[in-house]
Amino acid sequence: MSNTVRRSPLRGRAVLASAAVLAALSLTATACGPENGSTDAGPAPAGAATATTAAAKPGLGLPTSLADLANWSLDDWAKFANDNILKNDVVKGFWDTAKMEAAAGRDTPEFTTQSATAQNETDPQLPNPIPAKPQAHPYSAATAVLGKLFLEDGKGGGGYCSATVVSDPANPGRSNLVYTASHCLHEGKGGTFFKKMTFVPSFNKSGAYSNGKKAGEAELAPYGWWAADEAYVSPQWAAEGGHDGGPVSQYDFGMIHVHNMNGDGKSLEETVGSSVPVWFNAPREQIGSAFAYGYPSAAPFDGRELEHCDSTIKPAKLSFDAARPTMYAIGCTMTPGSSGGGWFVTKDGKPALISVNSIGPKPAAWMAGPSLQAQAKNMFDYVSKRKR
Repeated sequence: MSNTVRRSPLRGRAVLASAAVLAALSLTATACGPENGSTDAGPAPAGAATATTAAAKPGLGLPTSLADLANWSLDDWAKFANDNILKNDVVKGFWDTAKMEAAAGRDTPEFTTQSATAQNETDPQLPNPIPAKPQAHPYSAATAVLGKLFLEDGKGGGGYCSATVVSDPANPGRSNLVYTASHCLHEGKGGTFFKKMTFVPSFNKSGAYSNGKKAGEAELAPYGWWAADEAYVSPQWAAEGGHDGGPVSQYDFGMIHVHNMNGDGKSLEETVGSSVPVWFNAPREQIGSAFAYGYPSAAPFDGRELEHCDSTIKPAKLSFDAARPTMYAIGCTMTPGSSGGGWFVTKDGKPALISVNSIGPKPAAWMAGPSLQAQAKNMFDYVSKRKR
């Protein structure tokens, strides 16, 4: 299996490069060797016995040592999922135009000076700001994989994050999987999953909702509403998650399985026309230009536009805990609402997702996302292969 990444020939022309990286989408997810220096061990064979199963914490289904999660089998993931799976209560028609307009972008866990004192590994200088730029309307078939994930918090308030349609190896060409951040799905330590989670791909595709204009449901949700019938977060987020960025951010990845509320039998991938594979265990030295996407809502943005930050240099490193996979960091001025949005690189001439928007400072200057190593792949494999 090749690990070669071909950098875009448009490198240096950032706007064109970001479009190119999403221009041709593959339907096959790829797993390669682990990141050099990572302590996140490779996956155990499916069905293999592990020491984690019998040492679970009541109510969470977590092992005594969270570091053991890299060795969970699919059976271990099944046990955790059965104890922690979302029971979504979304009702068709709940997210009407008024509710979508009122939904505020979910805040991004904040990187602070206090949290930075725990760093064990970081590049000498974090990235310089890269201004976010709006995607041109109408959005192409390639960018249809990006969208808004609407949610209702525990207090009944509406909000949203950003998310990406990803390829499903168990259902090629018919994926119903969406990748985002754990903090977009679950409150974290002591909390629960958010409610009424619904994915709207290619939100405001035509631009009819831009510049303060009013628009109908067909313009806001050109591919309809996709209810999350299952949601999955990293066990670390369920046990440790909170408002401040820190060690738990190194596992801030999550995913949902959705269904079509229109009932026409088509999958999400068939409806939007594409998906993007997740590149797990991507060797850091092979990652060049990275492009982060999202729907930021805090000033100077208004939540109506799909924005992107185009980094033409290798992502910097950021780590709070050396025992966990090191995060990526790129310059980016996107604000709350962009959380969970996908990061893309070119792999073998095609785009691949390597991370999601997770944490950043205030005011916005850069963004960091988790490196998707063995544990992320184990969770993905379980969700993909799960019988429904």
